[in-house]
Amino acid sequence: MVDAKLLAVLVCPETRQRVRLADAATVALLNAAIATGRVRNRAGNVVREPIDAALVRGDGAFCYPVRKGIPFMLAEEALALPPA
Repeated sequence: MVDAKLLAVLVCPETRQRVRLADAATVALLNAAIATGRVRNRAGNVVREPIDAALVRGDGAFCYPVRKGIPFMLAEEALALPPA
């Protein structure tokens, strides 16, 4: 999905926190919510395309979608995650 060397240098563009690869359960929950049309990114746009993976911000509040191996590391593209 995301190259380990790339993952080692990626950080949240907003807070500069490190990111980690989301587990399969988190990706499945996000995709289920996306399928219902309930997910909006930080820009307020409805997310319609499922994700292949996600990079979770260090504090676990947001994640960045990964599609076709490409992480979308823009603050506007971030997806909110429910509290753990």
